[in-house]
Formats: sequence, C-alpha cells, structure tokens
Amino acid sequence: MAVTWAGYDFLVYDPSITTWNDVPGIYIFTGLNYLNRWVAFYIGETGSFRSRIPPHADWFPAVRLGATHVHAMAVPPGANREEIERFLIQTFQPPLNVQHRTLADYFLPLQVPGLSW
Repeated sequence: MAVTWAGYDFLVYDPSITTWNDVPGIYIFTGLNYLNRWVAFYIGETGSFRSRIPPHADWFPAVRLGATHVHAMAVPPGANREEIERFLIQTFQPPLNVQHRTLADYFLPLQVPGLSW
C-alpha cells in the first residue's frame, strides 16, 4: 500500500519486519487517528534503512503516542534527503521531532473554533 505525504509517495510497512533494505531514504513513524487518517509522530532521513530503522530510539516513544506503522520512501543517493525531511517536519509538525522547527512553531496560537482572542 502507498500513502502520499505532501506530494511524496511512501510505502506502508508493519514495524515487525526485521529485514530492511540497505538504501537511503525518508521514514515516518505513524499511526491512524480516530478519523482514520495517518498522523506523523516522527520523521527522519537515513543513509540506510537497514542500519537506522531497527535500533531507532524514537520508535517506542512514537508507539506510546499511537504509532503502528513505518512509512518509508527510498531517496536516491545525491538527492537532498535533508531538504525533504525538513519540509515534511515543518509541514506536519510531528511531536517527537525538535530539529527543523522554528521558534514560531512552538508559539503558534491555539485555534479553537468559535473562539477569538
């Protein structure tokens, strides 16, 4: 199954798989919310899925937030994985990412329907 995040196509993986390909790419620790929509809990980039995904320190914190799957997109060597990662983090604001956020991202006013400040 494929899922699109901001125009980028990712494949959906069950996190229990133990053999990841030794290719570079972008990954998202994600789960479905009550509206049955994917929510990003952590977004990262790697030079090798094989060496990065299985031992990832943020997987269990993501699970505690509701992550159930890993979305992965291979990105060829030479492409700017960091730029794609930064764009996705700034777009989706996953709670476990602290890099690539601006100070304004932490102080955006709460938007409550029917309430004005």
